[in-house]
Amino acid sequence: MEKFSAFEEKIGVHFNDRAVLREAFTHRSYINETRERGLDHNERLEFLGDAVVELVVTNFLYKKYPQANEGDLTSYRAALVNAVTLGNLAIDMGMEEFLLLSKGEAKDKGTKARQIILANAFEALVGAIYLDIGYDSADTFLKNNLLGKTEEIVKKELWRDAKSFFQEEAQEHVGITPAYRVISEEGPDHDKDFNVGVYLNDELVGQGIGKSKQDAEQVAAADGLKKKGWGAR
Repeated sequence: MEKFSAFEEKIGVHFNDRAVLREAFTHRSYINETRERGLDHNERLEFLGDAVVELVVTNFLYKKYPQANEGDLTSYRAALVNAVTLGNLAIDMGMEEFLLLSKGEAKDKGTKARQIILANAFEALVGAIYLDIGYDSADTFLKNNLLGKTEEIVKKELWRDAKSFFQEEAQEHVGITPAYRVISEEGPDHDKDFNVGVYLNDELVGQGIGKSKQDAEQVAAADGLKKKGWGAR
């Protein structure tokens, strides 16, 4: 448990029950490999945290942008809470070094699969904060770590229909229509994650993971816009 005290100091959140914090970092593969008694994986906390993140973000956006319509607010929120944004945020926070993974998963660094594990761990962490300390602490944590990205997303129009926007920019800058290809699929049929790449001719310029090919394509397009530096105002 001592290793997690360093993370508490890092994020400025102190748990009453540090076992809940440890659970937030525990991937299913670690449980399956170690068979450690009394330890659960983080999927239930992720389920809870996902709802807390959505509520906090929705409330924040509703108040910050009183003139925005429902469709735009929904797009702002989607850009804030997708796997790319949350996974990158988890990396920036140093969460990767605290993950409890199987030996096989631990070797798989720098991949899109690891990014989605980190995004899920971030949501599980929010669930753990809510469960152990309360809504106000979860709200403060998200304001300090996630919501500050809102202005960049709105200013650079990263919230727009990313596929349409990327196509417009690609045709304007390089005269090429983007193509999307599935790079890999993981998980059972009822809960599959699609890793999709967006290509300009044979150049892979962005990747995205989603629960459907369409969602993954949107994330890939947003990633492509960021990588190319297109759409900045």
